[in-house]
Amino acid sequence: MRLRAGLRVLRRGPGEVQVGTDPRWAVRVEGLAPAEVEALVAAAADAPPAVASGAGRRRAVAVPAAVEGQLAALGLLDEDDGALDGAVDALVARLAEGGGSARALVERRAAAVVGVVGLGPTGLGVAAALAALGVGTVLLDDPGTVRDADVGPGGYRWSDVGAARVGAAQRALRDVAVGVRTASARRPDVLVVVEHGAADPTRAPVLVASGVAHLSVVLHEASAEVGPLVVPGRGACLRCADLHRVDEDPRWPALVAQLVPRRPPAAHDGGPRHHRPGARTARGARAEPAEPVLLAVATAAAAAGEVLAAVDGRRPRTRDAVLELTVPEPTTVLRRCPPHPSCGCGGLPEGT
Repeated sequence: MRLRAGLRVLRRGPGEVQVGTDPRWAVRVEGLAPAEVEALVAAAADAPPAVASGAGRRRAVAVPAAVEGQLAALGLLDEDDGALDGAVDALVARLAEGGGSARALVERRAAAVVGVVGLGPTGLGVAAALAALGVGTVLLDDPGTVRDADVGPGGYRWSDVGAARVGAAQRALRDVAVGVRTASARRPDVLVVVEHGAADPTRAPVLVASGVAHLSVVLHEASAEVGPLVVPGRGACLRCADLHRVDEDPRWPALVAQLVPRRPPAAHDGGPRHHRPGARTARGARAEPAEPVLLAVATAAAAAGEVLAAVDGRRPRTRDAVLELTVPEPTTVLRRCPPHPSCGCGGLPEGT
C-alpha cells in the first residue's frame, strides 16, 4: 500500500506524525517507532529510499504495517500497483473495464496455471507473453528439438538449436520472468494447443472429457486461427467447429486427414508432461512447417490475450468464436462458432 498522491507527512513529536494535504485537518498518527516515522515520511516523498526486490527491480518503501489498516480505513492509501510484477498490463485491463485496482488481478494471474502444447515460435511466444504478464505457472509440452527455423525475436537463440524445446523454452521464460514456475501438480486452468494445418479431430473429445478449458491455435502458411476457447460443457467445442466446416464443405474431413501431421505415439492430450530430451518423431510423420515471424508474433499476442481474459475472469472473444489472422498485412476477422446441434458435447448456448 502507498499514500495517496498529494498527501504530506509532518513530524509532530516523538513517535507522532500528521498525515493530510493541510495541517489544519490532518490525521494524527501516534505511537510509532522512530523507524516507522521515517518510513512514513519517506513514503510521502517522490524519491523514497528503495531496496532491490528478488526479481532485480527496485521497490519503494511501503507504508508501515502498524498503521496501514488505520490509514486505509481513513481513505488515505492506494494499492501500490506499480510495485507488482505485471502491474502495468493488469492496470490496462482494469482501465478497459472502467477502472479499479490491479492488485487483485495481478494476484489472480500469479496463482494461475496455464499449459502450452506445441513450442514452435508461436507456442513459445504465447508462453513467454503469459509469463511476462504475470501468470505464475506456465507448463510446457513438446517432444521436439529446436530447429534453425525456430530462432526468432524474443524466443529461441541460435545456441538453442539442437536442444530439447522444453528445456530451451524454460530458459526463455526465465529470461522474461525470473520467478515463473514451469512445473505443478495442478491441472492447468487453461491449456493452449498449437497445431499446424488443422486441429487434430482426435484431440477434441479427449480435451472435453478432461474438463480443462482449452484454446485451439492453428497455423497455416500465411494465416492462423485462434479459438474457439472451449470451456467443456459450456459453449462450442473443437468438434463443433469441425461440424460447422463440414456443413460448409462435406469434403472437410478428408482435407483434415491430409492437413493434420501424424503425431508421435508418446503424444497426449490431457495436459503438458515432461518428455525425454531428443525424443524422436514417429516414423512417417511429416516435418513441422516453419512459422513466419510476423505470423508467429501476431498469433502469439492474440492467443495470450484470450488466455488472460479467461484467467482474469473476463469473457474471451473466442468463446463460441474463432479469430482469424492474416499476414503480411495484418488483418483480423472474428467468425462466430456456436455449439453445433449434432455434436453432443454438452455445449449450451450462452444464456441457457
